[in-house]
Amino acid sequence: MMDKTKPWPTIDPEIESDSGDPSPHWMSLDLTVHDPEVIHELSKFPQGKSREEFALKALRLGVLSLRHARGVVDTSALRNESDRLLEQMRQRLTEHAGQMHDRMTTVLKDYFDPNNGRFPERLERLMRQDGELEQLLRRQLGQEDSELCRTLASHLGEESPLIKLLNTDQTGGFLAAFRSLLEKQLTEQREQVLKQFSLDVKDGALSRFISELTDRQGKFSDDLNIKIDGVVKQFSLDEENSALSRLVRNVDQAQRLITSEFSLDAENSALARLRRELSQVLTEQKETNQKFQEEVKVALQSMQARREESQRSTRHGIDFENMVVEVIQKEASRQNDIATPTGTTPGRLSGKGSKVGDCVIELGPESAAPGTRIVLEAKEVQSYTFNTARDEIAVARDNREAQVGLFVFSRQSAPAGIEALTRLGEDIFLIWDSQDEHTDLVLKAGYSLARALCVRQRTIEKSHAADFSAIDAAIAEIASKVNGLDDIETWATTINNNSDKILKQVKKTRETIVEQVELLREKTASWKLLAESSET
Repeated sequence: MMDKTKPWPTIDPEIESDSGDPSPHWMSLDLTVHDPEVIHELSKFPQGKSREEFALKALRLGVLSLRHARGVVDTSALRNESDRLLEQMRQRLTEHAGQMHDRMTTVLKDYFDPNNGRFPERLERLMRQDGELEQLLRRQLGQEDSELCRTLASHLGEESPLIKLLNTDQTGGFLAAFRSLLEKQLTEQREQVLKQFSLDVKDGALSRFISELTDRQGKFSDDLNIKIDGVVKQFSLDEENSALSRLVRNVDQAQRLITSEFSLDAENSALARLRRELSQVLTEQKETNQKFQEEVKVALQSMQARREESQRSTRHGIDFENMVVEVIQKEASRQNDIATPTGTTPGRLSGKGSKVGDCVIELGPESAAPGTRIVLEAKEVQSYTFNTARDEIAVARDNREAQVGLFVFSRQSAPAGIEALTRLGEDIFLIWDSQDEHTDLVLKAGYSLARALCVRQRTIEKSHAADFSAIDAAIAEIASKVNGLDDIETWATTINNNSDKILKQVKKTRETIVEQVELLREKTASWKLLAESSET
């Protein structure tokens, strides 16, 4: 299934199989498949790459199945792979934890670093002298131009209705006491607010926030380590209830189950049942084949008996006559002639010779001699000599009122020494073999000669001057070439060294016969035109 012109691969010493032996990168196999089911499945794919891919997949599936059937489970490879997977997971989790720690440290440092953090910087801008908070408080709570002062001045000032009602002209009165108390409370509130955002005060809001954030970060790292340890334990073979241990136990159990199912030692295993069923099927198939062989032998004996009986009976001769008539009918149809079987129809004569003549061919209206008739007689009888055939074809011409006679011998019963194609006056004698299609050319050539003789006789009857030298030469050439076919066939069957020469001679002879037949057709066509012109 692979290219056998490729060199055999070299084995890399670093690549080893499960058993420790070095394994090649690829291997070339030249397989001959005899199993009918495998051949049936492979035949569903067109020959080429698709069939090879399917065969490789099937081969791999079968090898893996056999491997598991032998109970080969590489536990050490599974353990090594599990350790490698755990180590990779530990490294990944450690890297991820380090990245998370670095990222959190960076973010927290970016915000809470005392030197250059955003939060201390923001607090510094907020809490420093003349800072944003002081400016805000000053604008809102200042003594002179603050919003609060202006508001209170508008409502409680010297010109306010309240002061007027409270006798604002007295400096030691209610307004002065209230102003002093208010300024004191505002100062205390500002100090309290500043303490909540100062790192020097341990109970301040900012200090508590930083402390709680630090505790949360520590707990997060501890929880992450605990989870990593839990994951590692699940992939450890030392832990009995770990996921990997359970997986190994399940694999071992599955291996034992598969081994038991593919073992012939167990009576109820799948392989043992399959073996029993296959044995039963093979036994039934053997019995069926024996019965079929017996039936074939009986049928062949019956066919042989019928064939021998046919050879001995007259039915065989009738079959030969029918086959000759069938070939002549096809050739006559191609020439636009009319061929009529007459083997069972009485003719002009009465008595014993009334049914002589197996077929009558009447030349068509487009031929050079329309209406002229050729009588055909076919025989496959050992007792028929050449003289007997001459007498019978003469009776057939008279009985069927035909101008030309065509007598066909079977090669199995033809008289010894007779040529394959012989012309004697108005009669043509030839040898034809129903089992050899090459002899169809002899039969067709004899039919063409008979048509030419019909045209010649019609021309003579009309007393037209015609040059018969060409047609006589064509007839003689065809007869000589057809007779030479027997010699050529004998050479071809007995001389192996000259087979090419013989085949070339056969081809040349066939081409010559075809040329002469065409010449006959041209001559008969010219005589037809000559006859038509003389009639007009």
